[in-house]
Amino acid sequence: MSEETSNRTDVDKALLGSATYRSLGEQRLSPREERFEKARRTTGLWLAPLISVVFLLLPLDMPADQQTLAGVLLGVIVLWVTEAVPIPIGGLIGVAAIVILNVVPPDTALEPFGSSTIFTFIGAFILAQAMLKHGLARRFAFRILALPRLGQSTTGVIIAFGLITAVLSAFVSNTATVAMLLPTAIGILSVIAKLLQERGLVESNFDPLRLRVGAAIMLMLAYGASVGGLLTPVGSPPNLIGRELIEEATGERISFAQWMGMALPICAVMFVILAIVLLLLNRPEIKRIEGVAEYVARQRAEMGPLSRAEKNTMIAFGITVTLWIFPGVLAVIFGNDSAVYTEVSERLDEGVVAVLGAGLLYVLPTTWRDREFTLRWRDAAEIDWGTIVLFGTGIIFGSLLASTGLAETLGNGASDALGLSSGVTITIFAVLLAIIVSETTSNTASASVVVPIIIPVAAAAGVDPFVPALAATFAASFGFMMPVSTPQNAVVYGSGAVPITTMIRSGASFDVLGAILIMLTIPTMVAVLGLGS
Repeated sequence: MSEETSNRTDVDKALLGSATYRSLGEQRLSPREERFEKARRTTGLWLAPLISVVFLLLPLDMPADQQTLAGVLLGVIVLWVTEAVPIPIGGLIGVAAIVILNVVPPDTALEPFGSSTIFTFIGAFILAQAMLKHGLARRFAFRILALPRLGQSTTGVIIAFGLITAVLSAFVSNTATVAMLLPTAIGILSVIAKLLQERGLVESNFDPLRLRVGAAIMLMLAYGASVGGLLTPVGSPPNLIGRELIEEATGERISFAQWMGMALPICAVMFVILAIVLLLLNRPEIKRIEGVAEYVARQRAEMGPLSRAEKNTMIAFGITVTLWIFPGVLAVIFGNDSAVYTEVSERLDEGVVAVLGAGLLYVLPTTWRDREFTLRWRDAAEIDWGTIVLFGTGIIFGSLLASTGLAETLGNGASDALGLSSGVTITIFAVLLAIIVSETTSNTASASVVVPIIIPVAAAAGVDPFVPALAATFAASFGFMMPVSTPQNAVVYGSGAVPITTMIRSGASFDVLGAILIMLTIPTMVAVLGLGS
């Protein structure tokens, strides 16, 4: 065996065994990249504690628990951005700090780890592991690439994949949508990586997790879900939260149809922006995928018919997706105010459904005589637990922002300092505040925290809170920069194909463009549809 062959990258193994955080020794970096990474990570080791200590010593006129929380959170953000320590560990250090510094008792701090979202991650990751292990993800990828004209270019594949994601996430939870499509996205990346490898367009020992096309596919999956989730009231939790708070404050209910009429232009324009900017910032290594039809046909022939493990995985996956979608179907038929929808959605919680689907993989046998089932526990132990820990810590900080009153203090303080007095300035402030809060916590926490701040600010200025509160609701879903900003960001970050610096660079662009889009379109669409007073 030649040295080149022995050093040849096993693409499937590299993608299946990926991890959220990889040390410098686990990556293949150029000398320039290695120097940058060393400097970035070293900076975080001294900058994070310095910022926290300095902030804690400042003579600020705010409650002690709020100042302590803010100081710790600033340090954690520095650790996340610089990756001075593994990102999940950075969050855990922050959680330990808020307990040691007596912001809240340990039981209160750790309670959000029991969130339904955490169990959605666990179940979805186990399902994805089965799809990857048994090759079902590659089959789905080949199906998409075999579609006429679609699979001829990486641009076409990425845009079509984003459209599928956006449409699904309008009716299914964003997290569930991304979780169910992630294995297919990894499968597509695997196919493209092997094509690059076969044609000698990459080094024989290349790292498939550092391909720009991989980052583009994964980010389109996450961001497409965020955009598509805005299309309907049930598409994302912030929509329901904001809609309910607006009704309580103004007495006006936004119907399902009104919401879609208002959101459709915003989603359409934002998706076009996503496609253009994402492909410019993460330009794929290959544009035309010549010969992909022959390659796909050959690979599908080699895979042969579905194995028993693949069939079992399809059964578990199909049951999970059906139960995820079912409440949304009832919302369309009966309305999301109906008792039927409320009862079913509470029982078919997406976290419970996810772990139920994962559990089926340990019940459906592949060889009954040997008592072998679709997955072994070893497979579940190999899922990306780091992402689960990371998002759990994000939920903790989000809940503490609300419970300690820090978010309200920051919002009211900024409002007073800026002298907000008109509907336009309050709307701009609402959008910016929602996006900033969403970057450091989940989008659900952002909506829960920011909308209740904006409504009294608008009322105090004598402004109808309808437009500012609605703008804040939409902006809460536009946190694109950090893995903790939304569950879908965390899911794709867990693939290992999106470096934190790439997510921050791409996400910052979309934060700015999304903010401008919301500021311009929400007041216009409200006026066109005759909403508000």
